[in-house]
Amino acid sequence: MAGQKTDQRDVYVGQRIAEQRRKASLTQRRVAQSFGMSAAQLQKYEKGTNRISAVHLDIFSRMTGVPMDYFFKGMPRTDDFIAPGFGEREQASLSEGGLKGLAEVVGRHITENFTEETRRDVADAIRALESKLGG
Repeated sequence: MAGQKTDQRDVYVGQRIAEQRRKASLTQRRVAQSFGMSAAQLQKYEKGTNRISAVHLDIFSRMTGVPMDYFFKGMPRTDDFIAPGFGEREQASLSEGGLKGLAEVVGRHITENFTEETRRDVADAIRALESKLGG
């Protein structure tokens, strides 16, 4: 970004970009063309000389199939500030707990936040679905 100096965070993100680009067998030229820029500019992102935009990082994330948060996990911190909502514990993905894990989370939420009548309606709907699915 104009007017902002890059720092170790930009270097870290750039290293992660270069790593994933190589793993995906993509050339700097191929990625740069997708961004509409020169390979030299992409090289500056990978070295942390220039800061990559969120839009370009999103494009790269989709090209490589790597979630955006990958590029920031383990990134060195430069301050002690934790933004509300970002300091929460990491949630397990659906693939880790499967649908059973999802059912447990939804069930806990319903139990804690819904009236008895609504909980009965939800249970009736689940039984109807189970019947339709042959369970």
